[in-house]
Amino acid sequence: MKRIIAILSLILVLTTSNFFAQTNLKEYKVGHVVSVSLPDYMSRTVDVNNSSIIQYKSTVKDVYGFIIEDNKEELALAEINYSSINEFCEDFAKDFLKDEKKRTFTYPEYQKKGDINFAEYDATYYDKEAKAEIYYLVGIVETKTSYYKVLSYTSKENKDKFKADFQSILYSLKD
Repeated sequence: MKRIIAILSLILVLTTSNFFAQTNLKEYKVGHVVSVSLPDYMSRTVDVNNSSIIQYKSTVKDVYGFIIEDNKEELALAEINYSSINEFCEDFAKDFLKDEKKRTFTYPEYQKKGDINFAEYDATYYDKEAKAEIYYLVGIVETKTSYYKVLSYTSKENKDKFKADFQSILYSLKD
């Protein structure tokens, strides 16, 4: 009997509290599912880039990567609006590796698969600590809700060995 009274009291409190609320509430949904495929020899990790939504690597093969999301709604709230993937890609490229003296870039290649726009280009720079040239496949993905920066890298000498795998990662991304 005490349990029934306690349950009824709880229901009464919960239902009447809505009547006394001063402001209506608006529901927001935060985050969404992003899928990406990685080669078998890579695994998820941490400490590659802490701003990313996923980080991956294979220390045995000396390959690394990460994906950073820029949500269009959040960009708009910050009054940052891009008219196209081309504009987003150009804006990112101007600052990418900007402090590196020996950096090179190829021209971006653009393509569309379904509703998703893709851009990719190669970037290299000389890393003083590693005393080697580092190769990046830089990918930009535009979906209805977000822009994604897909950055996969290895030593320049391994570029031809892993570029196709890096492209497979890039073109597998969807949300």
